[in-house]
Amino acid sequence: MLIPRLIPWAAALLLAGCASSTIPLQQAQPTLPTQWPGDTQTQGSQDAALPPWQAMVVDPTLTQLLQQAASYNHDLRQALLRAQEARASYGIENANRFPTLAAGSSHARARVPGDLNASGRAAIGSDHEVFVGLSSWELDLWGRVRNLSDAALQQYLATELGTQAARQALFAQVARSYLTLREMDERLTLTRHTLDSRAETLRIFTRRYEVGSISKYALTQVESLHHQARAMAAQLEQERAQTAHALQLLTGADVAQLPPLVRGQQFFADVPVGLPSSLLTARPDVVAAEHQLQASHARVDAARAAFLPRIALSGNFGTASAQLDGLFDNGSKAWSFVPTISLPLWDGGLRQSQLDLAAVRQNAAVVDYERTLQTAFREVADSLSARQLMTQQVQIQRDNLHSLQERARLAQLRYDNGASPYLDVLDAQRDLLSAAQQVVQARFAQQSASVSLYAALGGGTGLGLPSSSAEATSVTTSSTAP
Repeated sequence: MLIPRLIPWAAALLLAGCASSTIPLQQAQPTLPTQWPGDTQTQGSQDAALPPWQAMVVDPTLTQLLQQAASYNHDLRQALLRAQEARASYGIENANRFPTLAAGSSHARARVPGDLNASGRAAIGSDHEVFVGLSSWELDLWGRVRNLSDAALQQYLATELGTQAARQALFAQVARSYLTLREMDERLTLTRHTLDSRAETLRIFTRRYEVGSISKYALTQVESLHHQARAMAAQLEQERAQTAHALQLLTGADVAQLPPLVRGQQFFADVPVGLPSSLLTARPDVVAAEHQLQASHARVDAARAAFLPRIALSGNFGTASAQLDGLFDNGSKAWSFVPTISLPLWDGGLRQSQLDLAAVRQNAAVVDYERTLQTAFREVADSLSARQLMTQQVQIQRDNLHSLQERARLAQLRYDNGASPYLDVLDAQRDLLSAAQQVVQARFAQQSASVSLYAALGGGTGLGLPSSSAEATSVTTSSTAP
């Protein structure tokens, strides 16, 4: 008698032994160098953390723009909706782990003809029931339902971290656009001052030409320099307008009128040196890829469990009576209990293909995780190199500016003393304006490099927008409860 009962379980074990993917599974092997390439600074403590963005942004206008972008930006709002969608999907999968109870009642009255009745006479009967029922609830002995729920949870957490990554990208984009806008403002100020100076020079030379003290050739040289300044101002005005439109699209704020610019103003603080490479493991996109990897592992386990028997329970408890007034009389109690066992035997290779598909996606998640980590490291390395080189560039451009200022002074002095033609003065002024523009560009590029480095290290995720991170934590905690 015992042997026939063991046959289904033996078959189940046999099927379980066959539940192996034809695709070999890969394991993530992330490697992080202990030191950033080209970073001569000593690495700090492994517990070192980035300062919050409020401590990095030193310009109140930029702070306000970041906060406005966090609540206005359409891409970020779309990312939040995707996170809410993933949370709802997890709720659906997690609900399958628990039984579904429902209360109901049924009432029926029927007439049976005599030729269909054993007594040969027509009969009228009633059936009244009130019950609490348990629908088909799977006993998750092999972890199939639990793994599907875990996969949905990890997918939700990955989507939530994807939202944080979107905040990080938005932070960097808004900060860089604002720096570009302020760079245009400072370059326009320089150009307008130069334009005013050259307009005055043109007026003086025009008067000299009218009285015959200079030639037409000298006047055209001054006119050409004045036109060049006008053309530069017009080009900068166009570029500023385009940058302002892009920034307005990101933030929803009116950036046509900004507070007066203080020359040499610092907008973004320098990122501390000596930060450990382990910070990359906390980047939102890296952690999201890790959750995606965990979700793929859970889906593989669920696909393996599909080869094993499924046991489901159904039943109800209540009262039943042929008369409505007898539903709650003594002896009207009724119940039913219906366990079912489904043992998979053959499905044309469907479950095997599903397992292979889960294995392929798991391997793809491994590759994606390693690629994300390597990309993050490269972004930080590039930003570190840019910061170091831009610091050198700023000093070089400033030294060049000082040299050209002295050259312009000497050229003007030589012209006033009749030792050189005015063409030398014009060349010196042209080079001086170009050098002044380059100093401004290098200085703002240095601050933009700090923004990129801060974002590459994982900073700029908390922009004041309410996040569901706390909800995600609570979901994770509750999911582990029995």
